[in-house]
Amino acid sequence: MTAATPKGERRRQALVEAAIGLLVDGGFDAVRHRAVAERAGLPLASTTYYFDSLDELITVALDRHGRAELAYGEARLAELDPEECGDDAFIELVLDLLLGPSHDVEAVVLRYERLVATGRRPFLRPLMRELTVELHDLLLAIFTKAGKKLSPEHVGDLIAIVDGTVVNALVEVSPDPRAAARRKLAVALAKTA
Repeated sequence: MTAATPKGERRRQALVEAAIGLLVDGGFDAVRHRAVAERAGLPLASTTYYFDSLDELITVALDRHGRAELAYGEARLAELDPEECGDDAFIELVLDLLLGPSHDVEAVVLRYERLVATGRRPFLRPLMRELTVELHDLLLAIFTKAGKKLSPEHVGDLIAIVDGTVVNALVEVSPDPRAAARRKLAVALAKTA
């Protein structure tokens, strides 16, 4: 990795941002040397100059993207007023963190494809475990602030309910995975009250 100068760091960051965009828009298969360089507006050789491998670039991009999503969730948590925290408001926050803030079905499909595809990329497993632990901790904090006293295991169960519901909803003719997940999560949380 080379980026010792300010110009080098800007180029490296441009490549990471381009890789993030490709990852979000098209999944892992979209992140290729040529596509990243073109999207960043840099020469093709820059990807191998600033990163030892495509795997390293993907790891850095996924880490940056995951950390940005966690920061978004932490900012939303800070804004969450327990006095005004109705079930709908905090369920939407939980769904934003699990499904993304977009209500677009294609964005949800790509998000789940990324999650499943990391299983075939051993180099991503340590990062995904780390991000998953941080997401679970953030969700636990959100549930706690909303007055839902849940164990970490129960939070994991709720995530599994959302994930299963979303996957099942995606195979429907007119999928609305967010609505299906919202209904199942509301029912599961009502049982914990």
